[in-house]
Amino acid sequence: MAYMDMTDDPSYGSLDRATAILKKYKEAQSVKDFWKDKFEEAYEYCLPNRESFYTESPGQRRTDKIFDETAVVGVQEFASRLQAGITPTFARWADFQAGTEIPEQQKSFINLELDKITNYVFETLQQSNFNQEVHESFMDLAIGTGVMLVEEGDSVNPIKFTAVPLPRVCLMNGPDGRIDTIYRTRVIKPDEVTLLYPKAVLPENFDPLKRKKQIKIIEAIYKIYEDNVEKYKFCVVMEDPKAILLEEIYEGEGSNPYLVFRWNKASGEVYGRGPVFNAMGAIKTCNLTIELILQNAQMSVSGVYTYEDDGVINPDNISLVPGSLIPVAPGSKGLVPIQAASNFDVAQLVLQDMRANIKKALYMEALGRPEGTPMTATEVSERMADLSRQIGSSFGRLQSEFINPLLKRIIRILSKQGRITLPKVNGRQVRIAPRSPLAQAQHLQDVADVTRFNEIIAGTFGPQMINVIVNQSATAKYLAEKMNLPEKLIRDESEQQRIVQQISQLANAPQAPNGAATEVPGEVPTE
Repeated sequence: MAYMDMTDDPSYGSLDRATAILKKYKEAQSVKDFWKDKFEEAYEYCLPNRESFYTESPGQRRTDKIFDETAVVGVQEFASRLQAGITPTFARWADFQAGTEIPEQQKSFINLELDKITNYVFETLQQSNFNQEVHESFMDLAIGTGVMLVEEGDSVNPIKFTAVPLPRVCLMNGPDGRIDTIYRTRVIKPDEVTLLYPKAVLPENFDPLKRKKQIKIIEAIYKIYEDNVEKYKFCVVMEDPKAILLEEIYEGEGSNPYLVFRWNKASGEVYGRGPVFNAMGAIKTCNLTIELILQNAQMSVSGVYTYEDDGVINPDNISLVPGSLIPVAPGSKGLVPIQAASNFDVAQLVLQDMRANIKKALYMEALGRPEGTPMTATEVSERMADLSRQIGSSFGRLQSEFINPLLKRIIRILSKQGRITLPKVNGRQVRIAPRSPLAQAQHLQDVADVTRFNEIIAGTFGPQMINVIVNQSATAKYLAEKMNLPEKLIRDESEQQRIVQQISQLANAPQAPNGAATEVPGEVPTE
């Protein structure tokens, strides 16, 4: 496919490039407008502290609709649980391993070198702000779509992460149905332009020192379609005065600084649908039920009264406080309380069911801690395996849209800074192998299958036939891979054969008169 700039589209006619980019941005914004009400409602009920999709003042209160905190707490726990299952803090949740193009005899050595690089990558991650920002992105993911910006940092912090709020982002699909264009809106001070974009070329009629109003900046990054080349164009456009401040070409794996990942999506849609969407009915019902309960509780506490309109009682002058004297006419019943018609038992039943539905939708029960003694490692593993089965499709999408692009981006930045040297991460030279708790839970079934196969062989043909039928060395290597054991813990084949030979020599050595075996040249390694 030949190169095609989006501003080369004939539909733009004679428009200048800045106007063409802004027009394309407006088109993306119009698509997002169909989602704004749905997103805003979800954020109001579940993430009231996140930025609004509509204009708001700083410090604006957005909790007026929240009467039940189940969804608010549930989204935070969902993000924490997802982070613990996919990108656990202070853990190595992925490996770089030799790909299919590497000869088998070289894989062991290369894997040892890649193991060192993997350790360095995750040390860098742990020292950065990744864990804080990924938690915010996972909370957005509960609504449907998370966006993270991965930029080059400084000498102290090589990589900088930013969880970009969804209200600031517009997305567009490409011809293959994948996201190929990302717009980010920024409102900054005039004197911040050169600080944020040191290479920016300011228009002649723009003086940051004389400009008092904040300016609106549109960052646009879109894919350039060329054969077998990953390439993007990055543009920074100022809306008033209309001008292109910066244009750059990013080429190669991991060159796109924006990561956009969705929980789930319908065919043809660009924005994702998260578990919150499935629970919105229960969330709104819970809040409405609590609101009605509070209203009825107020009526029960304060009371509702009737009185005879006898011309003596004036309700405007009545104060229902202890010690009050209320004049009434002779023979009048005065104030008569009305029995409240509310049924709190029914309300509690509704709340119980709705809260259970919310917790189920947000997977709060999958790893819920049972009352009593803490869970054992086996129980944790089983619960993690159950969660893995529940979110299998979404986990696969996160692997392709978040984990793999994230690690490729990190490798690109560290390689550019000269901190690491790594071949292309394309699955052929170097592949990314997930080793997070959720990925590990999916591998446990493979381990169980191997164990069960060995048991069947031993029970059917006898234990001695296992060595005949099953390649023990290959099986051990397979199990080590599935259980995410470091490459350095497994001996290479030549060393294994040498040890087997030495053991065989010891077994066949002639016995001394006292029963001890004679010495055999060579030493069996103790490590």
